[in-house]
Amino acid sequence: MAEKMINFNEPPIISSGNKYVVDAIACGKLSGDGKYTKKCSRWLEENFNCNKVLLTTSCSMALDMAAILCDVKPGDDVILPSFTFSSTANSFALRGANLVFIDIDPKTMNMDADLLEKAINNNTKVIIPVHYAGISCDMDAIMSIAKKHDIFVVEDAAQGVMSTYKDKALGTMGDLGCYSFHETKNFSMGEGGALLINNEKLIKRAEIIREKGTNRAQFLRGEIDKYTWVDLGDSFLPSDLNAAYLWGQLEVADDITKKRMHIWEKYYNAFKEYEKENRVELPNVPSNCKHNAHLFYIKFKDIEERTEYIKFMKGNGIACTFHYVPLHSAPAGLKYGGFSGEDNFTTRESKRLVRLPLHYNLEDEDIEYVISCTKKFVEMIE
Repeated sequence: MAEKMINFNEPPIISSGNKYVVDAIACGKLSGDGKYTKKCSRWLEENFNCNKVLLTTSCSMALDMAAILCDVKPGDDVILPSFTFSSTANSFALRGANLVFIDIDPKTMNMDADLLEKAINNNTKVIIPVHYAGISCDMDAIMSIAKKHDIFVVEDAAQGVMSTYKDKALGTMGDLGCYSFHETKNFSMGEGGALLINNEKLIKRAEIIREKGTNRAQFLRGEIDKYTWVDLGDSFLPSDLNAAYLWGQLEVADDITKKRMHIWEKYYNAFKEYEKENRVELPNVPSNCKHNAHLFYIKFKDIEERTEYIKFMKGNGIACTFHYVPLHSAPAGLKYGGFSGEDNFTTRESKRLVRLPLHYNLEDEDIEYVISCTKKFVEMIE
């Protein structure tokens, strides 16, 4: 066993984040929508050309808000990929929706837009494209189908901050978009997220839902003389302390992305010869997409080969991991939904995929060591 362990993930550490947290405390406004919450929201709106951004306590909470805003009710169908995290499904299952899982495109691991039409019926309320690895789904096709059938689109862009599709930021093309600022993401506030509201008709109600169902936001802007409970809602606001930590990273977002891209490209260039030899498969980035280097994965021949690789890397002090167990085969997935059409790729591809360490704190010597050990393993397999 190696003495040093290279972690699969570490949250980005930016010194200014500590300074801003101290300043947030000094400001005496620790609850939601303080100085740094406003700074972060404004930065996201301006840099991603979004109508309205509301920070939330997590991406899960942003998805919860989206489900309420789409007025999802029991009996409504919601279409999503099975290859995603449980949060994507939970928010809509909690509203009583029937989850309709569709297969993925194995090249991108995103939902196959060509399968959408067959999954749509009169009960379909929402389509949820999940931008896996910060690589965009086919948003032109998805938005065209949604418009044709008058269906809401909620982008799960948890992994997509700083990624684009045809120069449009992920999360800004659907009616609503959801970001994650969990510690496993490119930019972190520990636990946190954001709801991007692109449909202007939903802005007013989104503010109300986020403020425990009250019109407090209007009151604070001086638009009404008192505020009261007017709709369903919950406490979706993060502490300004969390936002202060995030702000330190957003100030240097380009630098963080550049460092992650450096790691991603080192991996890709090191292993591309193996892909040409059909020994592994690497991420595919469509020409109209610009990704954010959220993660780097390798696909091996099968689950046995992947398992051996993870064991080999662990023995050399390197943490690698896999995901996801397809939701349609999970106990809750069987209870709250079902698969539409054939599962040609979701299960097969999920068993082959493994993620390599990729985070802002990785040093070049760590990257080279990961590459060296991976090459050693690939050379050993038949």
